Amino acid sequence: MFKFTGKLLSLSAVALMATSAISSAQSMDELVAAAKAEGQLTTIALPHSWCGYGDVIAGFKAKYPGITVNELNPDAGSGDEIEAIKANKDNKGPQAPDVIDVGLSFGPSAKADNLIQPYKVSTWDTIPDSAKDADGFWTGDYYGVLAFGVNKAVVQNAPQDWADLQKPEYANSVALAGDPRTSNNAVMSVYAAGLAAGGTGGQDAAAKGLQFFKQLNDAGNFVPVDAEAAAVAQGTTPIVMNWDYNLLAMRDKMAGNPEIEIVVPKGAVVAGVYVQAISAYAPHPNAAKLWMEYLYSDEGQLGWLKGYCHPIRFNDLAKKGVIPKEMLDKLPAAENYEKAVFPTLEEQNAAKKEISTNWDAIVGAVVK
Repeated sequence: MFKFTGKLLSLSAVALMATSAISSAQSMDELVAAAKAEGQLTTIALPHSWCGYGDVIAGFKAKYPGITVNELNPDAGSGDEIEAIKANKDNKGPQAPDVIDVGLSFGPSAKADNLIQPYKVSTWDTIPDSAKDADGFWTGDYYGVLAFGVNKAVVQNAPQDWADLQKPEYANSVALAGDPRTSNNAVMSVYAAGLAAGGTGGQDAAAKGLQFFKQLNDAGNFVPVDAEAAAVAQGTTPIVMNWDYNLLAMRDKMAGNPEIEIVVPKGAVVAGVYVQAISAYAPHPNAAKLWMEYLYSDEGQLGWLKGYCHPIRFNDLAKKGVIPKEMLDKLPAAENYEKAVFPTLEEQNAAKKEISTNWDAIVGAVVK
């Protein structure tokens, strides 16, 4: 029985709740059978080179033969995924996505717009509360943490924490990967520096981060260049702040020429998370739930880690000792991630507003 609390539930909402309740009672064998009966899963915006998705998709197909994976628009962005759900509400054909993988902000907004449905995977309890919707409408899937990428041919002693970046030995060396007035990557770097400087989160951490970068710029350590791989390799920006998965991929691509060291700072380890969800209009809802179960299983989580994106259950996997040594050897030490913090959407929005509005007046460096 469904309880009415002052607002009438639509028939579709009641049906959705009933479907969710039934699905949560399914055994894995029943779910696999139902998914195979549907015979297809439609994904969207999953390039094979991103987070190891090529191998993840191949692993799912190998584990569950008989389910075809229909891959829509691999190069689409989060906004495109949401629009695809909206455009295909009444379409059960191959252009209607069953599942989405989007930036954090799109999870709550998709829930508010009734575009996604709830489902809690069997490993739900091992997923941090701060990285999932309490009702199961969206679930954090993988994350990166802000780290330092250091060109060892130019910088012999790599900085180990945010405060180190202000040392005189790093003059004309430190850069952001993007413009903090527009780039989320750069905004979160400023935010992380503010947390390390004693910020309490949200606007306070952002304000302290602006002061940190003012000092960095006044000292002559900050280089106002968007630090892409070429600038790092050439030594124009030998120290760059970026998501660890981007830096690890850069390291591999450079193959030692030059050698790139990846340092997860000790003071503030800030994570940026993506989220997974099932379309409220999914043509293949059981296949979608089975896909979710696969992604959040040890096997699926390790697939993302192979692609250098830390799975949301990373700490649980590390504690259980199930991460292969050869995989760990390619990553910063697992203990560096134990204190990773996941800023809430509200904190991120407050930080973005504070930093984008006040960067010019406080720091005064135009990143190009």
